[in-house]
This record gives sequence, C-alpha cells and structure tokens, in this order.
Amino acid sequence: MGAINLKPILTFLSELERNNNKVWFDRNRASYDEARQRFEELVIALITEIGKFEDLGGLMPKDCIFRINRDLRFSKDKSPYKIAMSAVIGPGGKKHTGLPYYVHLEPHGRSMLGGGYYMPTPEQLAKWRQAVDRDTARLKKIVNHKNFVNAFGPLTGEKLKSVPKGYSPDHPEIELLRLKQLVVTRRLTDKEVLSPEFVKETAKVFKTMKPFLDYLNQTLGPATA
Repeated sequence: MGAINLKPILTFLSELERNNNKVWFDRNRASYDEARQRFEELVIALITEIGKFEDLGGLMPKDCIFRINRDLRFSKDKSPYKIAMSAVIGPGGKKHTGLPYYVHLEPHGRSMLGGGYYMPTPEQLAKWRQAVDRDTARLKKIVNHKNFVNAFGPLTGEKLKSVPKGYSPDHPEIELLRLKQLVVTRRLTDKEVLSPEFVKETAKVFKTMKPFLDYLNQTLGPATA
C-alpha cells in the first residue's frame, strides 16, 4: 500500500470542531465518510506493519476504531461528536486484555501516539511500586535507551503529591513510585501526520514502545478493557 492521504481527516475534524452539531454533521456526511475511510486505511496499514513484530491474531479495523459519537450520559459538555479519530491496535482491539498501541488524530498539532496504563487499578499500582522497589534494572534499561528517550522523553502521567504509603521519601526511585499513570506519549504535528512516511514512522515508534508495554504486561498483569 502506498502513502495514505490523511488530509481529509484533519480537514473534516477541523471543520467539525467549529460546527459540532448533528445538523452540520448530517449535511457533511460525505466528508465524514471519506475521513472515516482514510482512517480505516491507516489502521489497516498499521495492523500490517505492527504485525511484523507483534502477533495481532487476525485483528480487523472494526475491532480497533472508536466511534466518533461522544458518550453524553455523564458529561456537562453536550457536543455530540469527538473532534478526533482514534484507535487501539493490539490483540483483541478495543476488547484487549494486554496493552495495545494507541493512535489519535486531531488537527492543529493535537495528534498523538501512546501506550501504557492511563488508569491502572490500585492492585496494578501496588505491583508497579513493588517492582520499582525491588529492582529497576530492566525498567531503566528500557526507558533510558536512546531510541526510547528520543521517541517519548521521560515517563509521563499524573503523580501523587505525597509519598506512597509504605515508602520512604528518601527512596532513590521516589519519582517512579509517585506515578499514578504509567504512560508514554509522542505528540505529532499536522506536518508529521501528513507525511508520506507516517505509517512507517508510526510503526517504528510503536516498535520502540513495545519493550515498555511488555514490561508492564508482565509486571502488572492484564489491562482492563
């Protein structure tokens, strides 16, 4: 497959951001259908590339792509549509039991790639802290690797304001112990998204991410879908 033209996605989403209502959406259904088709082509291409280093078990795009409709039940913001297109690519797709790769396209430099535990359970955080307290050699080897640092920088995510219960404030890995989210992200400019090399560059980023996700899967147990 050649380069995928993703410009219709960013164009449609940019216009949707300014006209987030059902009347406008229905009038522009053809533009949405084209954007959706291009995003599906992107996911198909990424499944192929990621499948070279991860067993995806016959994954299909429909298993991966999130709906553009927002869940309004518990939201004060009643805008009916998301202003991004996103998908998770990993065994089981949205019904994953491991940690998938996340791709999020949103105009004006708000696109991103990511992975990890955005909302780990208390049990998973306890396992993380036990692993960090016990030995960080393997983890440090992963997150300090040149390619990893170049792709993601340091581990990101919310942290406790205080010291986690049972640990000393003088612990040499106190910053890792204070993490409440265990995620890595790479922000993308619109220019990067529209590059002919976007699929291959994205797959390269995810391959760099894989050892970290493998570590989390093996150390913390399965994610909750």
